[in-house]
Amino acid sequence: MTSRLIVLRPEPGASATAKRAAAAGWTVTLLPLFTIEALAWAPPDPGDFDAVLMTSANAARLGGAGLSRYHDLPLYAVGSRTAEAARNAGFGTIMSGASDAGEMADRLRADDAVRVFHPTGSTARPFDETGLTLTHIAVYAATKAAPPDLITQLSDDAIIFVHSPRAAQYLDALCTEQDIGRGSLSLVAISGNALAGAGTGWRAAIAADQPTDDAMLAAASSIRSGP
Repeated sequence: MTSRLIVLRPEPGASATAKRAAAAGWTVTLLPLFTIEALAWAPPDPGDFDAVLMTSANAARLGGAGLSRYHDLPLYAVGSRTAEAARNAGFGTIMSGASDAGEMADRLRADDAVRVFHPTGSTARPFDETGLTLTHIAVYAATKAAPPDLITQLSDDAIIFVHSPRAAQYLDALCTEQDIGRGSLSLVAISGNALAGAGTGWRAAIAADQPTDDAMLAAASSIRSGP
């Protein structure tokens, strides 16, 4: 079976994923479908908040000096990568472990952290905010890269890594537009939402059981060793 992965996530995450995959014995091709850039933003008064919610590591990496105003607040991070990036950005009290924003919102409610600052991307997936007062501020944007010529990149039996619902939807559209046959290709998504966006017809398509590269690699290994 194949040992080739196609990683669609943007930098700097793409290289981090590639390094982990290479260490595990995979051959990796990077094919970022988006580029990430920081946005100018005006930090609101930290005294207006009980906590910070981060749903993407990019918010910590690209939020800039304005994030330092919130270092004294507890930060709720979705996923271990986001928690690590927040720690590197100077946050001290970090709660993590939830697999998605909805699950972390439940934890915020349980902790009575009602007033929440949410630095996010320009496009963010909605979740249940009942009982919370969230201030969403875009600190970065993900812009579609020029459409790659997939037929030259996606060899038979490749396993594609999809790290977001937007990337999954873009991949689905590109495969349709470029008449890419999916029957010999497999896909591992970082979440159920990302998996749902990737369309149908893949040889195999599964979601990782946790939103981490290690879980995605484990899922890829199960495909590689499957029948």
